[in-house]
Amino acid sequence: MKPSISYITLGVDDLDRAVAFYRDVLGFPTDGIVGSEYESGAVAFFPMQSGLTLALWPRTSLAHDCDIEVKPRDESALMLAHNVSSREQVDHLIAELRYAGAAIKKPPRELFWGGYGAIFQDPDGHLWEIVYNPHTAN
Repeated sequence: MKPSISYITLGVDDLDRAVAFYRDVLGFPTDGIVGSEYESGAVAFFPMQSGLTLALWPRTSLAHDCDIEVKPRDESALMLAHNVSSREQVDHLIAELRYAGAAIKKPPRELFWGGYGAIFQDPDGHLWEIVYNPHTAN
């Protein structure tokens, strides 16, 4: 199998709230919630770069679809990262997120490997890192 990821699906507790955060606070484009006419079908898609799509789906629907039990969230199970092209962009984005009420878990700081970054949580507790990596091209 060729390594690739086409979709990242995050289970959320409140789909409307999650869509509003990703659309209005992070500025991710979306057509909004689709599939509401189907039982356990309501979902929102956010097209990303290179054909990747971020999906938000209620945790209860995700569990139903996978025939698993909904369990307490483990905030340490996953962290997504958004690379930016400068330290100043990290500072700017975190300031905007703080103003919008996002939970800033670690403020912008120098990272041991030479980067610069900060960590915030979305309304469902998913961890995101905003990071400047001087070792990669953005």
